Amino acid sequence: MLHAKNRTGLVFFPAFDWAISPTHPEREERLLYTQDQVFEEGLLDIDGIVELKPDLVTIKDIQRVHFCVPDPWKVSTESHFISAGGAKTIGMAVMDGTIDRGFALVRPPGHHANRVVHGARGFCNINIEAIMIEYLRRAYGVDRVAIIDTDCHHGDGTQDIYWHDPDTLFISIHQDGRTLYPGSGFINEFGGPNAAGTTVNIPLPPETCDDGMLYAVKNAVLPILDEFKPQLIINSAGQDNHYSDPITNMNISAQGYAQLTELLKADIAVLEGGYSIEGALPYVNAGIIMAMAGLDYSSLREPDYEPEYLRQPASLTRSIERTCDEVMTMWRRRTELRGPGKKAGQYDTRNRQIFYDTDNIFETQEETVRICDDCGGSLRIDSISNRRRILGVHIPRNACPACREQGLQWYEESSSSRFQHIFLQDRITDRFLEKK
Repeated sequence: MLHAKNRTGLVFFPAFDWAISPTHPEREERLLYTQDQVFEEGLLDIDGIVELKPDLVTIKDIQRVHFCVPDPWKVSTESHFISAGGAKTIGMAVMDGTIDRGFALVRPPGHHANRVVHGARGFCNINIEAIMIEYLRRAYGVDRVAIIDTDCHHGDGTQDIYWHDPDTLFISIHQDGRTLYPGSGFINEFGGPNAAGTTVNIPLPPETCDDGMLYAVKNAVLPILDEFKPQLIINSAGQDNHYSDPITNMNISAQGYAQLTELLKADIAVLEGGYSIEGALPYVNAGIIMAMAGLDYSSLREPDYEPEYLRQPASLTRSIERTCDEVMTMWRRRTELRGPGKKAGQYDTRNRQIFYDTDNIFETQEETVRICDDCGGSLRIDSISNRRRILGVHIPRNACPACREQGLQWYEESSSSRFQHIFLQDRITDRFLEKK
C-alpha cells in the first residue's frame, strides 16, 4: 500500500447550483472530471490522503475582508459561502495538525474580488483565500502569510485586499497583463506606502512553458519567500496556464504544475481558474495532489502531451530572465519605495476605475491611507458605482493607537446624506458596523 509522505487533505465542492451559464467555461464540470480522475487513480486509497467535507463561512468571516454592497447575500450565493468554507476547512485542518497540507478543490473562485464588492468580477464574488486567511489570523494568531498566485490571470482582487498589509506577501505569476484580463499585474505595482515591496508581480510572456515558469519560481519566488519567512504559505492554484486552456495563451503541463507545487511547499492550495475541463484539470489536479502528498508524479502525462511542440524560444527565455532580474532588483530596493515626502501622520491617496465584467458595473474609488511607521495604516474608501455610493473604513488588525483613532474619526464624522452605506471594519475588536 502506498503511503503519503505528507498527510494531505482534500475538499471537493463542484457547486452544482451555481453557474454563469450552462455553457460558460466556469461551470460544475470543471471539478467533476477531477473527482472522477482522483477516484479512478485511487488517490483517496493512499494512506495519508483524506477527504474532508466543506463547511460554510459566516457573514462575520466575509465582513472581516469585504465591504459587500449592500450586503454579502446580495453579492453572493450559498455556493460562495461553501466554496470559501471549503478553503476555511482546509486551513483549520492544517492549523489543528490534522493534516500537513491541504487542497481546496472548490468553486466559485475568488481572486478577482476586491475589498469593496459591488458584484462579480472575473467570475469572482468574494475572495475565498482572503476570507480563510483572516479567519486563521483571528482564530489561531497567524501573523506573516505569503500568498503565491499561479493563476494565468493576475490576482488583482487579492492584491487590492493586501495592498497596505506589510505582514502579507502577495506574489502573482501570470500572463502579461498587456495580453490578458484583467490588464494589470505589472512589476511597478509593488504595494502601498506602508507595505511597499510586499506586493510582487511577475508577468510572463504568452507561450511561456514549464522551463520559464519554473525559472521564475526558482530565481524570484523562492528567494523572496526565504527572506520574508512566512508562517503560512498559500497557493492560489489556478490552472489556466495549461497549454490546452481555451481562454489563455500559456504552455504549462501537468508535470510543470506538479514541479511548481513541489518547489513552493505550500501549506494550503486553493483552486482558482482553469477551463480545459477534460484535457487539463484532471491531470493538473492529480499532479498537485501527488506533489503535496510527497508522491512520485514522474509518470503523470496528459494523453496529448508532446513536449517538443511546447519548447519556448531563446528570446522568450531571455525575456523571462530579464523580468526576474527586475523583480529581484525591486525587492532589494523595497525600503526605498515609499518615495520622497511620505512621512508618518500624512496621507496617501489612490484613485481607481474598476469594471465588473461579469455584472457590467462601473466603480470609481478614492482610497486614502494614513502613512504610518508602526502598522498598515487605517484606510478610507469612497466608492461610487452605477448603483450606490458607499464609504468603507478599515482599521487593520495591528493598528497603532493613532491609526485606530483616525479610522474611528472617519467613521463617526461621515454623513449618511452623502453615502447610501457607511461601513466600519474594525479588525482590532473584530467588529463590522454599519451606520444607520
